[in-house]
Amino acid sequence: MPSKPNFLLITTDQQRADHLGCYGNVRIRTPHIDSLAVRGRRFDRFYVATGVCMANRASLMTGRMPSLHGTRCNGIPLARNSTTFVDLLRDAGYYTGLVGKCHLQNMTDMPPEEPRDPVPAGLQAPPPALADAVTGRWGEGGYDMELLRKWRQDPAHRVQTPYYGFDHVDLCTMHGDMVEGDYARWLRQVAGDIDQLRGPKNALPDSRYTAPQAYRTRVPEEQYPSAWVGDRAEAFLEQAARGDRPFFLHCSFADPHHPFTPPGKYWDMYDPDDMVLPASFYQAEDSLFAPVAALHNERAQGRGRIHSTVSFAAREREAKEALALTYGMISMIDDVVGRLMAGLRALGMDRNTVVAFTSDHGDFMGDHGLLLKSALHYQSLIRVPFIWADPYRDTEGAATDALAGTIDIPATVLARAKLAPFHGMQGRSLLGLIDGQHAGVRDAVLVEEDGHAPTFGLDKPVRARTVVTASHRLTLYDQPGWAELYDLRNDPNELVNLFEDPRHAKVRAQMFEVMARELMLADDRAPFPLGRA
Repeated sequence: MPSKPNFLLITTDQQRADHLGCYGNVRIRTPHIDSLAVRGRRFDRFYVATGVCMANRASLMTGRMPSLHGTRCNGIPLARNSTTFVDLLRDAGYYTGLVGKCHLQNMTDMPPEEPRDPVPAGLQAPPPALADAVTGRWGEGGYDMELLRKWRQDPAHRVQTPYYGFDHVDLCTMHGDMVEGDYARWLRQVAGDIDQLRGPKNALPDSRYTAPQAYRTRVPEEQYPSAWVGDRAEAFLEQAARGDRPFFLHCSFADPHHPFTPPGKYWDMYDPDDMVLPASFYQAEDSLFAPVAALHNERAQGRGRIHSTVSFAAREREAKEALALTYGMISMIDDVVGRLMAGLRALGMDRNTVVAFTSDHGDFMGDHGLLLKSALHYQSLIRVPFIWADPYRDTEGAATDALAGTIDIPATVLARAKLAPFHGMQGRSLLGLIDGQHAGVRDAVLVEEDGHAPTFGLDKPVRARTVVTASHRLTLYDQPGWAELYDLRNDPNELVNLFEDPRHAKVRAQMFEVMARELMLADDRAPFPLGRA
């Protein structure tokens, strides 16, 4: 077994675990991703560190929980002095590349949606330089690499490498057919005035679809962002094949994500009438969890945030349309994955390249009548796919239900490259589980959530903490009376909240112990002490 294999990490955006054929979905067509599971190890209980993009991507890069690396929610960049596992690979001689979505820094310069705490009456406010807990946090600069304004106004603007450990970056920002960054620069070269090509105002008419944030893009399939990510990934692989260094490539798709804009044949690939919504879509209103009920009430009163990035209550037809279009986006990605696998074989690199597949978080996609995401830790949001296909490991078609998560990916890649993790990395190597061993299996996984926008009818974002065990899920919120306990074995759709049920008081107490222990274990061990005082 070579000590330095190549790595191809493929990630999608906002894809729940059961939106793949290899995870039991009989309606979606994903043969190429399924083939990775056929020749690799599939993780059936794989959880994110948090249910939002920036924070979980920062956890993917650092192997640390959001409360430690500081990117608690969207809108807070990952500090440039953060050590990433890609830094260690690069230091060990790897040629490192990122193609597609990064989102470790802000893409827009919109003001924060979270209001600052008011200054108490009679007290003087601190000066701006001392208004936060850490002074000069962003003082070194370099936090505008992904900013839309910079890409649009400065033709010379590019990501300056190394970028969080990446030698090479071909950047996508934003979603749907409105992706910016290097992709938009390329699209202008090949298509001309892209302001006349993409976006809802230029959409092809299709009166069959009325779902919010769904429109039929004019961008051709071969020019759509997912195709471009495949093109640039192939170019990276070809360049790597000509060199004498092992490579690590993060191929990161901006789909599936709202707006729902699969191009060409992928728009009509799935019929909304054939879509089957999750059982919880039809949950009785009087049994809805309080924040879910609040979203349904908002929609009923015409106040639902249907054009936002946070979740909203959907009508049945809307949810089926969103699901069909999401399947189309995923099938397009699957075709690109097939192209990349063929490219590896043609270059003779398939025999020494580990391929891993995951997503940054899920999507309600009809669960409990909702679309998109928010601080509600249903399985559809926090459980994502993870597949590890290693040509030097005999794991064909094997699956494991051992608990694991996003923070474990860095330690696993490093262990496979025979590199030790840095001090403070919290994730564990999964190589033992991949090889069929069960020593060191987690008792629970911790999920954090610090919302970036007010929702559920509140004026401040919600905080939540979750622990998932082999049998249960416990979630506590910072709102009085909001708590959840589900028996995942007997209630996989999370319909019956057992938190107040006296018959489950013992389980609730046990889960509180688990949460306390996981929160303690998740506390930071970095920095390493300088010495004795």
